[in-house]
Amino acid sequence: MNEQQRLGALEAMLFAHAEPIEAARLAEAMYLEEPEAERLLQALQQRYDETGSGLQLLRFDGARWQLSTRPDYAEVVKRVLDTRRNAPLSPAALEVLAVIAYNQPVSRGFIEQVRGVDSSSTVANLLEKGLIEEAGRLDLPGRPVAFRVSDTFLRVFGLGSLRDLPPLHDAGPADTPPAPQAPAQLEMEQLV
Repeated sequence: MNEQQRLGALEAMLFAHAEPIEAARLAEAMYLEEPEAERLLQALQQRYDETGSGLQLLRFDGARWQLSTRPDYAEVVKRVLDTRRNAPLSPAALEVLAVIAYNQPVSRGFIEQVRGVDSSSTVANLLEKGLIEEAGRLDLPGRPVAFRVSDTFLRVFGLGSLRDLPPLHDAGPADTPPAPQAPAQLEMEQLV
């Protein structure tokens, strides 16, 4: 690897790790001596500083490094993150969440069978929002990926566990006929 490739590899690892990481661990991953990794990290830090990049390389406790955005851009970064997080869930997303929550772990094929439509983009969106997560692979032909709701789902919907989900059907006796409705109520329901 030449110098540019080593800098690129360090940058990629720092981006993917997202948390502070020891220079020794980075050096080990690249089969370098730690002083060489430190030199490359300092070169990368200098490059970000000299070019006015929106990124910066932070050094903690002398030996840990983290890639982050510059404080100068905090406001715009916050706006874009808030937009993504606060986007309301579509009816399709709520349907997929319900199918997963009440039947987990489930495959994408099961979700699509219940809904009757392709759900791949909805599943991808829910994965990105952190509301669902992969739960391994099912013991079925093709070993499809199984999905389950995440702890974020429970927190967002104010649930302590899946046992707190409302029941799918009323627990009332099945033989009880529906209560008679007032004529005005019947007319309103027919209009809707």
